[in-house]
Amino acid sequence: MRDFPSCFGESGVQVSKESSSGAGKTAQNLVTCLYQAQLLGRRRVINVTWSKNLMGQGLSVGIDDLGNQCPPCRVEIKPWLFSKRKGSRTLDMEGSKIDIFWDLSAAKFGPGPEPLEGFYVALVFDHQMVLLLGNLIKEAYQRTNARPPPSSAVLVAKTEHIYGKKLYSTKAQFCDNGQFHDVAIECDTVGLKDPCLEICIDKKRVMQIKRLAWKFRGNQTILVDGLPVEVFWDVHSWLFGSPTGNAVFMFQTCLSAEKLLSWSTSSQVLREPQLQGLGFSLILHAWKIE
Repeated sequence: MRDFPSCFGESGVQVSKESSSGAGKTAQNLVTCLYQAQLLGRRRVINVTWSKNLMGQGLSVGIDDLGNQCPPCRVEIKPWLFSKRKGSRTLDMEGSKIDIFWDLSAAKFGPGPEPLEGFYVALVFDHQMVLLLGNLIKEAYQRTNARPPPSSAVLVAKTEHIYGKKLYSTKAQFCDNGQFHDVAIECDTVGLKDPCLEICIDKKRVMQIKRLAWKFRGNQTILVDGLPVEVFWDVHSWLFGSPTGNAVFMFQTCLSAEKLLSWSTSSQVLREPQLQGLGFSLILHAWKIE
């Protein structure tokens, strides 16, 4: 069993920073997506975070400079229940204006904070569509009067909080234009001397880890859509920590084992060389609930 990579570069762009000790409801209702795009002459990371709490749905959009040459810019759209779900904001970055438009007035949501359909979120610079999310593509272009970009933004990482008693599930797309897959993680640790960890893709078991008390951290390669996907897991908190603590899983499409995304159990970092054609990372924080 190989250990988790844990290299951190000073030029890293932080995906998330969640403490395993704060197993609150807020942490369980966040989805963060990182997109790589060309903006202001350099590659940037656009951070889109969807949230859900008692006040309703929320959205945050930020732009990070991979070279750390300027501070990150961010706009917060506060949670809503009855307020207007349509609007626009302007970010000032390096003296340039970047416009963010959104229309969530007809958005349909599942159990999580991320909308499923009936919405758009658009980021526009110099009349060019830098990032467009959602299925209301025609409406977004009409609203922004933007032209298509020479190259599309690429989703490079997604961090999601899921929760359950022994079964944790989500949907994931492991390659551009690939199909969405059902991802299920099952692990019952209550009263068991020798718990077992199972991971299924589309209801087919692709991993089974026995003697989990000895193998609470590790990694293994599976195949999804014919592509190798490296799966990392850390369930130490489930076995030896708080009863309502979280485990961390990462599904990383990669070109080789030497080019794996650097990360740790408390925070995940994307470094500039690793954003070039490496693939996609799905990072799951699985929280136990009583």
